[in-house]
Amino acid sequence: MESVWKEGQRERQPWASRLFQKPGAAGCVATLLHDAAMNPAEVVKQRMQMYNSPYHRVTDCVRAVWQNEGAGAFYRSYTTQLTMNVPFQAIHFMTYEFLQEHFNPQRRYNPSSHVLSGACAGAVAAAATTPLDVCKTLLNTQESLALNSNITGHITGMASAFRTVYRVGGVTAYFRGVQARVIYQIPSTAIAWSVYEFFKYLITKRQEEWRAGK
Repeated sequence: MESVWKEGQRERQPWASRLFQKPGAAGCVATLLHDAAMNPAEVVKQRMQMYNSPYHRVTDCVRAVWQNEGAGAFYRSYTTQLTMNVPFQAIHFMTYEFLQEHFNPQRRYNPSSHVLSGACAGAVAAAATTPLDVCKTLLNTQESLALNSNITGHITGMASAFRTVYRVGGVTAYFRGVQARVIYQIPSTAIAWSVYEFFKYLITKRQEEWRAGK
């Protein structure tokens, strides 16, 4: 009996690894690298979008931030971004792989399954991480409505943002904007995965043709 149980465990482990561990780890690593590369650009973009921003060119903004605040200013919000993006991408990748296992178990190029899986994966990840997005937005904007609600000083850190959101609006406040967030992510992730799978198929096909012609 014990040997049968151990054999069953061995059979389930690759399935779990393929659907959850590896895609989740891939999503986390991709997010770490992506945010490390893009965080400075996000800082510059937000500063140029501010009302009455003194910057008219990207180079002016980069130079001013570097000279006045140092290189660390470009990564001040890096950990906040990771707190939000790592769970999102982990859930996103795992959900996509799980749905592909059901809709396209042979893993052939199938545009309809890629679009459907990508759309559903984006929707699930967006809904699940909405509380983190609400808190991140409050942390970045220091919304005056929240700050004037018997809360003094600036909101610092995700823990403080979570407490503030609960004080202001209760549990339901964590899911404000969830519909808009899901609606935004559905086409975004559907397009991203379908384009990715198309070029993956195209490149693989070209490589196979090249090898066959040698």
